[in-house]
Amino acid sequence: MLGAGGFIGTNLCRSLVMQGHTVRAFGRRQSFPEMLRGCDWIQGDFADPASLANSISSCDVVFHLVNATTPASANVDKIADLNANVASSLYLLDACRETGVNRIVFVSSGGTIYGIPDQVPTPETASTNPITAYGISKLAIEKYLGLYEYLHHLDYRVLRVANPFGPYQTALKNQGVIAAFVRRALAGQPIEMWGDGSVIRDYIYIDDVVEALILAATHQGPSRIFNIGSGEGRSLNNIVASIARLLEVDIPVERRPARPVDVPVSILDTTLALKDLAWQPNTQFEEGLRATVAWMKTIQGNV
Repeated sequence: MLGAGGFIGTNLCRSLVMQGHTVRAFGRRQSFPEMLRGCDWIQGDFADPASLANSISSCDVVFHLVNATTPASANVDKIADLNANVASSLYLLDACRETGVNRIVFVSSGGTIYGIPDQVPTPETASTNPITAYGISKLAIEKYLGLYEYLHHLDYRVLRVANPFGPYQTALKNQGVIAAFVRRALAGQPIEMWGDGSVIRDYIYIDDVVEALILAATHQGPSRIFNIGSGEGRSLNNIVASIARLLEVDIPVERRPARPVDVPVSILDTTLALKDLAWQPNTQFEEGLRATVAWMKTIQGNV
């Protein structure tokens, strides 16, 4: 598993180990080392081809969770984003082909792949016109996966994940709105918000994302790309209100200018995932938010 020390990786590792799978975990660092017990941890850099090849040797399925940039940072240095994400992923695909990996499961971005969508909720068949370098890189990796299946019979599945949230997301890399908002609210600090708060996103609880990833590892249907989201939209203002209700506090908001990288509305149509992957979200938003807040309280002041 590449990117195993991050938010999604930590949760996926825990679930796979609990199910009795042998897991090799690769990454620069472990955010919560105690949660990766039972994994074979390999520290390395995704940009190092030799480290990549060593990390996936003898593996059957590779989960590609590495994400070296954010939607905002990718636009600042597009060449660096291209090298860190697309070029390194090509080294990975070559290594998978050479070491006999059977399948790659890639986490793409349901929130940026489609750009400003023509259709909401947005299905996998919608036009892909990203307005960030981040989304373009994700789309390029998807296309290369298709190419490697065509040329080299390297099997793959892509999950276009919406906005995941839940335990082990710290928002220290400026990604993860809910984690960032909860952290500041618990610390008694004002929430920083870009724009007027009307931006709508699809938020999906991490346990549901992990379930989709595990299903994708053994999926035998014809589809290759799946949207993974709740199918429901919530504005940033709604998120703040939900956190305030849960904590029973007033949360001041400091507003910043709107950013051009923020798509006004992003809600995913997950009909295909239900039909072909036998997956659907099972965690209600308020339930997931309560679990997130409870976990965040346990680490408050420690990270």
